[in-house]
Amino acid sequence: MNKPTRREALKTTILGGLATALSGTSALAFIARKPRFSFSTLGCPKWDLATIINMAAKSGYQAVEFRGLMGELDLPKSPAFDTAAHIQETRTQFSDRDICICNLGSSAQLHHADAAKRRKNLDDARRFIDLAHELDCPFVRVFPDQLPPDQNRNETLHLISDGLLELGTYAQTSGVTVLLESHGELTRSELLLPIMQAAKHPNVGLIWDIVNMWVDAQEAPAMVYQQLKPFIRHVHVKDLRLVASKHQYVQVGQGEAPLRTAIDALKAGNYRGYYSFEWEKMWHPEIADPEQVIPQYPAVMKTYF
Repeated sequence: MNKPTRREALKTTILGGLATALSGTSALAFIARKPRFSFSTLGCPKWDLATIINMAAKSGYQAVEFRGLMGELDLPKSPAFDTAAHIQETRTQFSDRDICICNLGSSAQLHHADAAKRRKNLDDARRFIDLAHELDCPFVRVFPDQLPPDQNRNETLHLISDGLLELGTYAQTSGVTVLLESHGELTRSELLLPIMQAAKHPNVGLIWDIVNMWVDAQEAPAMVYQQLKPFIRHVHVKDLRLVASKHQYVQVGQGEAPLRTAIDALKAGNYRGYYSFEWEKMWHPEIADPEQVIPQYPAVMKTYF
């Protein structure tokens, strides 16, 4: 038998030590996985489908999150999604560029006590779930949104959790998960946690909007993550700074949001979902154009990893 070379012996020693260090754990867990990036079409309300796909592909994104398309927020009415043929064509355009559709952002609100309003919002969410199923999209976003002063607070929280359970049950045969976003008047952990606990279901989860919870609730990201970790399936990322006593949106990394703390918590918690760039151009037309910020985001985000 040939005597191993010094290089081969050293390699065997190193690999043996590594195997010992990894004993009882998965070797895959040891290997750093690349983060996955998406952007919301909220940031590019005037881009057509071809522009969205091209920008995602050439800028290093793995997915797109739809919050409207060319001004149409009710996605099932958009020409890209309004018929089975158009849906298939859209799927093909994305798959040809190896880009996923990771989330459909509905406008459905779950806080309404009025029976007619509640029924309409739940029906809207179901239409989005049906569309997500046809697109092979894993998530549909809904809002908790408000704590109306004319409604008992606990009853409102129950309405939201009951609505999530109803939608999760509807989605369970489709492969779609319904995600509640930390948004509006429900951005505090003490409110979101009981909602999510009451709505525990395999097809129900949470979108952690890091900045919403930091600005509105002023909660430390590490604490937020520890409380809400079991429910987080998707993350919204943006940044801002205080200018003349007002919040001004800026490119990620140029503001005051504690993004590094939040991302470190997600990494430590083995988060495997998308880090989705939410540039709110639709609601704030005065901020920078999408051509300036969307292409930069993946490269900027990689500095956090």
